[in-house]
Amino acid sequence: MSAERAASPVWATGKRKSSVARVRLLPGSGEIVVNARPLEDYFGRETSRMIVHQPFEVTSTENQYRVDVSVNGGGVSAQAVAIRHGITRALLQANPDLRSVLKKAGFITRDPREVERKKYGRHKARKRPQYSKR
Repeated sequence: MSAERAASPVWATGKRKSSVARVRLLPGSGEIVVNARPLEDYFGRETSRMIVHQPFEVTSTENQYRVDVSVNGGGVSAQAVAIRHGITRALLQANPDLRSVLKKAGFITRDPREVERKKYGRHKARKRPQYSKR
């Protein structure tokens, strides 16, 4: 059943902060395309590229899938983690047996931290105006 499921594209969504990554997983030779650009062109930092590749390294499925990603919102690091989250979810749909390995690595859980809203009377969310005694 998993081979039948992997033949058709698997769609999944990954999120981090305000970044949303829509991931399509297809059988292929390991190329990753982000917003119609190769991964190496989209992410200049090596650490961001490593984050995107982590689910494949942990599950030993490198060069088995082609990944097409549409990502928007947030910064570069948050986008990389959102893509990792989306790839993890897509791999779980393609092969549910990988769940224990991905869970142990901590890739299944979505990072719930968001930016705290700015409050009135404050400079930022928590920074107070300067206090003057006299």
